[in-house]
Amino acid sequence: MSDNAVPNTPTDLFIDGAWRAGGRGTFEVVNPATGTPLARVADASPDDGKAALDAAVKAQESWARTPSRERAEILRRAFELTVERADELARLMTLEMGKPLEQARGEVTYGAEFLRWFSEIAAHVAGRYRAAPEGNARHLVVKRPVGPCLLITPWNFPLAMATRKIAPALAAGCTVVLRPAHLTPLTSLAFAQILADAGVPAGVVNVIASTRHDVTDALIADPRLRKLSFTGSTRVGVALLKQAADNVLRTSMELGGNAPFLVFEDADLDAAVEGAYLAKLRNMGEACTAANRFLVHADVADEFARRLAERFAGLSVGDGLQPGTDVGPMITEEARDGVAGLVSGAVEQGAELLTGGVVPADPGFFYPPTVLAGVPADAAIQQEEIFGPVAPVTRFADEAEAVRLANSVEVGLAAYVFTEDLRRALRMGETIEAGMVAINSGLLSNAAAPFGGVKHSGLGREGAEEGIEEYLETVYVNLPDPFAGMHPGTSSA
Repeated sequence: MSDNAVPNTPTDLFIDGAWRAGGRGTFEVVNPATGTPLARVADASPDDGKAALDAAVKAQESWARTPSRERAEILRRAFELTVERADELARLMTLEMGKPLEQARGEVTYGAEFLRWFSEIAAHVAGRYRAAPEGNARHLVVKRPVGPCLLITPWNFPLAMATRKIAPALAAGCTVVLRPAHLTPLTSLAFAQILADAGVPAGVVNVIASTRHDVTDALIADPRLRKLSFTGSTRVGVALLKQAADNVLRTSMELGGNAPFLVFEDADLDAAVEGAYLAKLRNMGEACTAANRFLVHADVADEFARRLAERFAGLSVGDGLQPGTDVGPMITEEARDGVAGLVSGAVEQGAELLTGGVVPADPGFFYPPTVLAGVPADAAIQQEEIFGPVAPVTRFADEAEAVRLANSVEVGLAAYVFTEDLRRALRMGETIEAGMVAINSGLLSNAAAPFGGVKHSGLGREGAEEGIEEYLETVYVNLPDPFAGMHPGTSSA
């Protein structure tokens, strides 16, 4: 198999259990490591979107009434097949998205865990039954599936973002239409085949890739759709929320981040540098949870920046399929140029470039791991989500200033804190405005933990017990008192 060869994977739309051509022909998927065409994928039209929703609506009642244990077993089989096909999926992700093959394998492991986790939860959804406080009635609270869902996933984690949405939806009894990002649709299409092979009935999961937003617009406007789940930028999320308001759709929004990475004077600097490497360069920094603003106490800022620059300078940048590659390409030339512009702007504002910062002349959309020291707190690179392999270091004087800087942006998805003081760690967990806080670690995502943010970083949670609640309606049934008319103290026995 040549380096640019795509593993045997479907490229058509997946609607009602069958593969079919797109109403708009095809579009090109590019390998970001070479800038060359990788495959052509079916381009869905609004009519294709309607056909996908037709299929989801048709399958909804039957899937909702499928015993939860049966749904759980299907998800478990999907988990096993995903693990079995890990090498094929990982190679496909590296080809279309660029991440190093080892990281792609890690995404398969992470993404598969959502299938396993929700297979274990599916059969344990419960309501409650209790007496009314007045004693004159009984309250029955039941959970039922929301109904057909539209799931929109981003390009940066093409498998994990699909499993993180599809698994809880299916566990809850919902049917779905998945619209993957057009930059990386191949992994989602391969996963659709896995779900079919696992026994997911026709129409329960439909996958349509498209280059235009009118497909999504038509689906959101359709009154048969009952939920929208989106992962992507805050700008797009806000626009989708406005559209969803017309039909009062249930929404889950996992939006942009600008994660602070706080290093206090008592931190273990070796651990902090390794944590920074993981939190910044996983996925080339193209992650909403990526550390973005490195806020370091003045006493250790110079030493931390020096060590981090040494760590970054020793990394290998190249095609993710090549052994030993640490950092792959960025997703597009436009994305690479945007990051380069932020770095140039920071240097113009007085930041010191310690390593990286030069766009290579080689083919592909590469940008080197970059460390900037002495970055002004008001620099654009501190205010915008970088989404690239760049670590800007800014000093703070004390804990109060650190918290103020951490909370100074409109988003709040993830945060990282390095300190040996337990009481300070607890304070950070309660004062930093973020939905997720990692203490002395550069990793925080886990299928068994609630994933999501506050402020402009979104609404709702994915993963954990909270994840399935996003796909369930709560219904209250008022029942008459079964003891009405009976003498107090007696029973019906």
